[in-house]
Amino acid sequence: MRDVLAAMMPDWLHGRTAGLATVVRTFRSAPRPPGASMLVTAGGEAFGSVSGGCVEGAVYELATQVKDDLRPVLVSYGVSDDDAFSVGLTCGGTIEVFVEPVSQQRFPELDGLRQDIEASRPVGVATVIEHPDDTWLGRHLVVRPDGFTGDLGSERANHAVGDDTQGMLASGRNSVLNYGPDGERLDSGMSVFFASYAPRPRMLVFGAIDFAAALARLGTFLGYHVTVCDARPVFATPARFPDAAEVVRAWPHHYLSEQMARGLVDDRTVICVLTHDAKFDVPVLAAALRGGPVAYIGAMGSRRTHNDRMERLKAAGLSEEQLSKLHSPVGLDLGARTPEETAVSIAAEIIALQWGGTGEPLGLLGERIHHDEPH
Repeated sequence: MRDVLAAMMPDWLHGRTAGLATVVRTFRSAPRPPGASMLVTAGGEAFGSVSGGCVEGAVYELATQVKDDLRPVLVSYGVSDDDAFSVGLTCGGTIEVFVEPVSQQRFPELDGLRQDIEASRPVGVATVIEHPDDTWLGRHLVVRPDGFTGDLGSERANHAVGDDTQGMLASGRNSVLNYGPDGERLDSGMSVFFASYAPRPRMLVFGAIDFAAALARLGTFLGYHVTVCDARPVFATPARFPDAAEVVRAWPHHYLSEQMARGLVDDRTVICVLTHDAKFDVPVLAAALRGGPVAYIGAMGSRRTHNDRMERLKAAGLSEEQLSKLHSPVGLDLGARTPEETAVSIAAEIIALQWGGTGEPLGLLGERIHHDEPH
């Protein structure tokens, strides 16, 4: 929903009804993960995607129908047959899509949800996608760390789902939970899809250079909250990094240590050190490698710079185990030359590490393309 929320709000604010389709379950090589959404506005415009193109036409027609007849529906799309005009996935996977009408009457909590997402406050939505009583379908519970609002159909169901989804909210997971018709645990009859909208993960880029500008642009595109940090005021300016969420003028290791002390660096955080200047990068890398778990630590530089940096880090007391967390020289071997190409190389390594990818050409691999769980 996050990707189509801005397009959804005008209809909601003006009392109109839109159709929202959300992927709730996937099997095998599904093209998009649970939580991916497609919106059909009251005026018939389409935003977002649930399959990368395979079944978008069918989902558009269904969402148009649902926004008109106000009847939510759960549908499944699997492998298409030999008929070129059949609806199905060509990738060999299966997706289940829940399509629901969205309006002020159907989802009164939507504007509060929007405010939480835009303010980067943890929030999630539980939606009834299966139930023997059709009047429960499409009901929502908005879950926050301090409680919940909304109504799934009964107080028992509200409290069961509200309690059970707190852990999922904290870890940023999306999943389907199963209950009895009144929210009974260890029973069946009601299925609830929970979508977690955790704050965007952080990308900390140290070094206010042209490569950092390209990486900030790509990092923002990938969904990171990007911070560029450099101690040199003449270079660390918002005008030079328009795609970064913030530009900080500070010594990199001081800023990173302060952010860690405040609990603002976690296991989703990506740290990229692009200065390739020992007086900047050795102290900040030492702080990063000694700190708590992060998703990625990379440092730019030539082989010669890398070797010199490793010796300096060893001299600073870093252990072999700590040094093993460093990706240096940063990025995958793409033959990159320009800042933009280098940014793609760095982003490719981050994605491969996150999902357990090999970095090899897909055409040379015999295994499945999509990796289900992040590493």
